[in-house]
Amino acid sequence: MSLQVIIFIIYFLLVLGIGVYSYQKTEEEADYWIAGGNLGWAVGGATIASTQMSAGLFIGTIGIMYSIGWSFAWVLLVFPISYWVMVSVIAPRFTKVKELTLPSFIERRYYSKSARAIAAVIILVSMVVYIQAQIVAGGIIANIVFGIPQSYGMVAFTIILLLYTFIGGMLAVVYTDFLQMMIMLLGAIVALPLSLHYLGGMSNLLKYVQAVNPITFTWKGMPPSLLFTIGLAFLLGSMARPEQLVRFYAMKDMKTIKRGILFTLILVGIAHFFVFFLALASRVFFPVLQKGDMAMPMIASGVLPIFVGTILLAAVTAAMMSTVDSLLIVAASALSHDIYENIFAPEASVNKKLWIGRIGVIIVGFMPVLLLLTGLSGGDIIQLIVALFSALMGASFLMPVLLGVLWKRTTKEGAIAAMIAGVLVTFLWKLYGIPTIDPVVPGFLASTILCVGVSLLTPPPPESAVSIYFD
Repeated sequence: MSLQVIIFIIYFLLVLGIGVYSYQKTEEEADYWIAGGNLGWAVGGATIASTQMSAGLFIGTIGIMYSIGWSFAWVLLVFPISYWVMVSVIAPRFTKVKELTLPSFIERRYYSKSARAIAAVIILVSMVVYIQAQIVAGGIIANIVFGIPQSYGMVAFTIILLLYTFIGGMLAVVYTDFLQMMIMLLGAIVALPLSLHYLGGMSNLLKYVQAVNPITFTWKGMPPSLLFTIGLAFLLGSMARPEQLVRFYAMKDMKTIKRGILFTLILVGIAHFFVFFLALASRVFFPVLQKGDMAMPMIASGVLPIFVGTILLAAVTAAMMSTVDSLLIVAASALSHDIYENIFAPEASVNKKLWIGRIGVIIVGFMPVLLLLTGLSGGDIIQLIVALFSALMGASFLMPVLLGVLWKRTTKEGAIAAMIAGVLVTFLWKLYGIPTIDPVVPGFLASTILCVGVSLLTPPPPESAVSIYFD
């Protein structure tokens, strides 16, 4: 048995052990969906950071920068802005009532079970889109480490993810996220100095990459309109991602949330710094790859010493798993808490609702795999799949959430119109729109116009629905 396989087996046993431990600590719905609502700033900040980074950073960002150059690096600038808006504008009112899910907030603020159900359906559809990117990354890693076909790897990683998420819920997710965040940082911090050593230092790296790919430090790799609007998608989407907003409910209080977000920014900044330079190194080591998404796995398996390379591959696996487990929890809560309980069984017992949620984890987890294996889903670059998910979140949820805590006049009709229009226009633009403009632009514009316009044309919300958020 190779060293790579042994390291991965130890890693998988560790996360499954955390799942079993968390199962023993899960007694109520709040434990399963929001980790009891009592997280501290370190675990809370690390779980937000690890969910944010995902395989989209360690494979997707390196892959797209391999292909188009460093112009994509400017996207990093949107995250401090989005987190500032989240913690300063949204969180203080959003957390006035500690809900279990984002659709629960939608129902309370917009006094409508229908709005809650629509939000839950949008979450289910969007999560399937996003999970696909992570599952593809898992298949790539499994192919390199275990030598099995990528399709088998996608299934295997999905089963492991489903096991510990199914067993332990959000408690398992946040504790494995903390572990996985540390593995991500360790992998990146160790890999970059070694890569620079092999290339003879930073100056040689910059010289070599300029020779191999002259457009690396220009704006020619991607149409500027697409580059800018992808950044807009990440900006708007990161402020409205359900798996991140629900972390505010999982943390103790606003003081904890503020410290946690600061910790998130530090972790995200460090990881991006190392990843950006690894992207340059990958272009020098492997000038001609069929697909940019293979750049980082090739560095790990073909350049670095086997132990260090395996740690880096484990870091990518951690990034993928830490995102998918969060998405599974949010999607399963939408299915169980917001659709099953809300519509079909409001009087169901806590135990029954928890088991419906666990079944939801299985259903949502295998849906993306089935779409990929049957060829019904495309093979976009991983980071472009992540960008589509961000566009869907920004277009469908940002206005109902942001205006919901800033403008008392926002009505249920306005919120429903905004969510439906946002997701439909985004998908239609992705299929038929101008390819050099990210779908977030028309989707977000449609959502904003309808949210404001329909709210002004419909009766104001009852005071009971808004008073708690505007006291």
